[in-house]
Amino acid sequence: AGAHAVSASRPRILVIDDEPQIHRFLQPALEAAGYEPVRADTAADGLKEIARKAPDAVVLDLGLPDFDGKEALTRARAFYDGPIIVLSARDKETEKIDTLDMGADDYVEKPFGVGELLARLRVALRHRLKSTGAEPVVTAGDLTVDLVKRLVTRAGHAIRLSPKEYDLLAQLVAGGGKVVTHRQLLTAVWGPAHEADVQYLRVFVAQLRQKVEPDPAAPTLITTEPGVGYRWTG
Repeated sequence: AGAHAVSASRPRILVIDDEPQIHRFLQPALEAAGYEPVRADTAADGLKEIARKAPDAVVLDLGLPDFDGKEALTRARAFYDGPIIVLSARDKETEKIDTLDMGADDYVEKPFGVGELLARLRVALRHRLKSTGAEPVVTAGDLTVDLVKRLVTRAGHAIRLSPKEYDLLAQLVAGGGKVVTHRQLLTAVWGPAHEADVQYLRVFVAQLRQKVEPDPAAPTLITTEPGVGYRWTG
């Protein structure tokens, strides 16, 4: 599939959930925010709808009646490259992490506020727009990350990063606001043999924050998703 672009008209948001009250709650909120909500009550119906007319984003509940939400995610990713946000029960941390590793863009824990879901949708849609013409230079305040030249500067002065620190920063920046899981970061930067070395990753993130954050004690560029991973919010 080619790069997915957002519709010029009202973005279509497909909500795949078997709970009628979720649709009753989300439909007016999505419409009020300028989206066109599309409803599917089962994974099979949702996949058919994606195949019929690709939506601009998908909200996918993991607890579906016909087959597992992770299976639905895998099948959708075979032919759909738009944003997918999963709805996950609060107590299913491993499921949440698995779905992010399998290609979900983000997750929202149930019960959730509509404001949070809309914010995550905006970030996911913005990230997809950027990825179609991927920005090689990212700025956050006076910090600039040039992903082509592999150069990080603050107010025009180069910041010295080790190769691993730079690779870690590049993975986070390339996420463009998405959660990047511990496993994804460890595998990408250190290789599959290190995918469980979360403490090792924490040390590197702390070192990186010392070099790039305006205030390392209160990070605003690299934020922690507890138990899950990190997110670039610059």
